[in-house]
Amino acid sequence: MELKGQIEEFIYQNESNSYSIAVLSTEEGEVVTVVGYLPFIAVGDTLKLQGKMVVHQEYGEQFKIETFEKMMPETAAALEKYLASGTIKGIGPATARKIIDKFGEETLTVFKFEPLRLAEIKGITKDRAYEIGEEFNEKWGVWQIVSFLEGFGIGANNSKRVYDALGIDAVEKIQENPYILIDIVYGVNFNNIDKIAMQIGIPMDSDYRVKSGIKYALLVASYNGHTCVQKENLIEYVKSILDVTDNIIQDNIINLNVSSEIHIIEKDDVEFVFLEQLYKAEKNIADRLSALRDCNNAKYMKNFEKEIKKSEKNLDIELSEKQFDAIMQVNENNVCIITGGPGTGKTTIIKCVIEIYKSHNKKVVLCAPTGRAAKRMSETTGEEAKTIHRLLEIGKFEEDKLGSIDSEVTPVDADILVIDEMSMVDVFLMNYLVKAIFLGTKIIFVGDPNQLPSVGPGSILKDLIDSKMFSTVHLDKIFRQAAKSKIIVNAHNVNNGINFIGNKNYSEDSENDFFYINEANQDKMLYQVLSLSKERLKNYGDYEFFTNIQVLTPTKKGKLGTKELNKSLQQELNPKVEEILEKTYGDTTFREGDRVMQIKNNYDIYWERGSRDNLKTYESGTGVFNGEIGRIAKIDYTEKQIQIEFDDKKTAWYAFSELDQLEHAYAITIHKAQGSEFDVVILVIPQSSNMLLTRNLLYTGLTRAKKMLIVIGNKNLIEFMINNCDTKKRNTGLELKLIED
Repeated sequence: MELKGQIEEFIYQNESNSYSIAVLSTEEGEVVTVVGYLPFIAVGDTLKLQGKMVVHQEYGEQFKIETFEKMMPETAAALEKYLASGTIKGIGPATARKIIDKFGEETLTVFKFEPLRLAEIKGITKDRAYEIGEEFNEKWGVWQIVSFLEGFGIGANNSKRVYDALGIDAVEKIQENPYILIDIVYGVNFNNIDKIAMQIGIPMDSDYRVKSGIKYALLVASYNGHTCVQKENLIEYVKSILDVTDNIIQDNIINLNVSSEIHIIEKDDVEFVFLEQLYKAEKNIADRLSALRDCNNAKYMKNFEKEIKKSEKNLDIELSEKQFDAIMQVNENNVCIITGGPGTGKTTIIKCVIEIYKSHNKKVVLCAPTGRAAKRMSETTGEEAKTIHRLLEIGKFEEDKLGSIDSEVTPVDADILVIDEMSMVDVFLMNYLVKAIFLGTKIIFVGDPNQLPSVGPGSILKDLIDSKMFSTVHLDKIFRQAAKSKIIVNAHNVNNGINFIGNKNYSEDSENDFFYINEANQDKMLYQVLSLSKERLKNYGDYEFFTNIQVLTPTKKGKLGTKELNKSLQQELNPKVEEILEKTYGDTTFREGDRVMQIKNNYDIYWERGSRDNLKTYESGTGVFNGEIGRIAKIDYTEKQIQIEFDDKKTAWYAFSELDQLEHAYAITIHKAQGSEFDVVILVIPQSSNMLLTRNLLYTGLTRAKKMLIVIGNKNLIEFMINNCDTKKRNTGLELKLIED
């Protein structure tokens, strides 16, 4: 859909990225609210917009901008409105009227080519006329940057960042060195830039090209979890993508190191190369944690053993020796780490810490990396837990990770800060977190280093433990109640390299909560998944798929990957019937009642929780984040939107044009499930890439189940996963930096 008109006013505009809500007056005389990225646009500008009409639950009908083009005002009236808006310094409505009256349809020509003629207007001197012409043409020149950048695949949302970095001469600077864009815009396509650079005559061995290729290689490594790369491997990779000699690459590595765009450190007689931002993030983490560890222990309590025993009595529990020691370490140290698998008592320790410090009027703050992990933390402790993002109010700048290492965050007001699921925290999130913590705050890192590592770069929890610079308590005893669970026993067995198939080493009063189905044929495995999901589990308890059952798989691909499993499960559990509405988007059909997952962070989407009739429980806000799961409550063809009710009871509305943010979640990958728990898990293990079939992935999958776990897979494949403990080691520098601090 296309709209053309003039901007009448801005309701909202984000200064950093130009995300805007504005009022557009169309050529047909309609007034339309438009939303999207509008860099370098002012009131009075004439735009041609491409996009779609959407309905916002709170603000009503809006035009969502996909692309736009700034037009020269085509009529004297439009030009007068543009000039009267005040966009040109010194020209207001009265002067704009005089200019249009004087020059009429020639006005644009005067501004562009004969600005001194503006002195014919009473009140405008020749000097001012020259300045007005210069300002008019500069503003128009700035706009040309947006059009120019589209050729490089860089959208309007990033064009202001480019202009802020390069200034009015941006186009000339980019033509001289297109690779400069890679440093400014995170995630820009290197191959696209390289192709254009070759077309405009940049030599293959240009320093611009080679330096950019080196930094691009380091960026690619970060996508695979590394914060640094062995220099030898870096040279080989750069040589393969640029087709230049070793000597040229070596020379440019030296030059980049001298200019501090990269850093080189030696570890175990091997040179490792870091991007400056990743090196700096790790250095910030190391410096800040060392400072927090070494500052005055302001929250230290005397006679702390008595406090722990009092807490045991109040909570009606009996702590193990290691649990007691872990809580003592919290008192003795500003920074401590508590690790252990399921059933080893981590939550009990957190409860005791909360009980002790709250009884002394200390503020205890709980957080976790994801919404589902925070929700689970709240449920197990009975206290509010926030996501780290929400706690720090870091918002949208987190998307531009490499460029935002130095961004400001909201300080954390806490005496005691507990961070759960630390294995999921990457170097960027950790950098934000340590910046927000005041000296004197006690920090407790809780996690299981044997689970999958973070999606982003870094190996934070492992590096903290391996550095031996912080008090660490590893809980390895399974408590008697937990030991009754075959799920927990088998998870620990897998973690220790012991196969659960044929294992009879359970206590006499073990719960019947773990089942294994030995099957290699994928059609038969699919049948097992579908029949268990639909009805068979009802014989074992109050289990119903949409209430408390989740299917997990290691992979997205194949018959038993998430894509095909979701189609099969939808057909079985929520088939098409006449009275149920559905909406097809791409190759996905969304149906009322479907289970869906948000697959990207959306900071702007509006949500509500509770009824507006009860202001005590009602709340509203913005933001739905990657990994949140819900169900489609309603599809509204009149308003062209889908209503989703998420597991945390908030309700959000998605325009049909926004359905690329959702995918079915009848089956999800084990990676997506990390940090979450489900009453019943059906874990299907098909043959897939050996890179996926690892012990820690199987262990993570097993530990997602609370009440019942069914594992479906070939026994040889299961055995391979249990023995495949050589998970891909991440190259990081945090451990060394902590030791050196």
